[in-house]
Amino acid sequence: MSGSPQQRFEALAARARDRDGRTPFSDGALVEFARGERELIWLDDTAALATATEAEFVVDPDHRHSGQGRAMLELLQSTRQSLLIWAHGDHPAAQALAAEKGLTRERTLLHLRGAVFESDIPLVTSFTDDDIDDWLELNARAFAYHPQQGAIERQDLESLMTQPWFSRDDLLVLRERGRMVAYTWMKVDGALGEFYIVGVDPERQKSGLGRTMMEAGFGHLAAKGIRTAHLYVDPSNVGAVRLYRSMGFYDHAVDVQYSWSRS
Repeated sequence: MSGSPQQRFEALAARARDRDGRTPFSDGALVEFARGERELIWLDDTAALATATEAEFVVDPDHRHSGQGRAMLELLQSTRQSLLIWAHGDHPAAQALAAEKGLTRERTLLHLRGAVFESDIPLVTSFTDDDIDDWLELNARAFAYHPQQGAIERQDLESLMTQPWFSRDDLLVLRERGRMVAYTWMKVDGALGEFYIVGVDPERQKSGLGRTMMEAGFGHLAAKGIRTAHLYVDPSNVGAVRLYRSMGFYDHAVDVQYSWSRS
């Protein structure tokens, strides 16, 4: 394949996305790569984004089942003392490879889907550049417990805003007396709408704002003609899982983070 390593990587990620119906790398990994905190590693037709302790990789859809995934994992293990690695989709082949190479299940993310319904929340407005500082402050407080989401800084947000899927219209914010108290950030990708992040002021937890922002998101998607929504959630977040299921979300897939350390 011709082109620079970056161009090859983008083309591979696009082919995998088209084949699998989902992006092969998490947004966190892509942001860290853009900041220079992850290395792009190529091995034949397989690309990995890796740090000293974490990695995600994808095999070219036309070259799967040829041992390239195994070879990439062996390369990563040979140059590290420990490793955290995501398997998106929890496929049987990934389970078998993880067992063969001594990886253990560390964490799971539920991938839920649900039918979109119409809703009108009139006080919710679309994000503008004037909202950046308030959004960063609210996000840091809403996700103070989350080492990645709560640590988003201006450069990270600006990097996400350059992604092809980003639209200011899909980031909805709610203010009360001039103060931002909640937001719903969505990705619209073809016929699917993802509830990317829903953040609520910790002082307003259990006030119904989470449901309000979900309903605002549903109304936004319905207005765009989107009929199916999806999201990712840690099953340990019992309150969020309960809310999503009460709004019609059902199990679609599971992502698994595996861990490994050298004996």
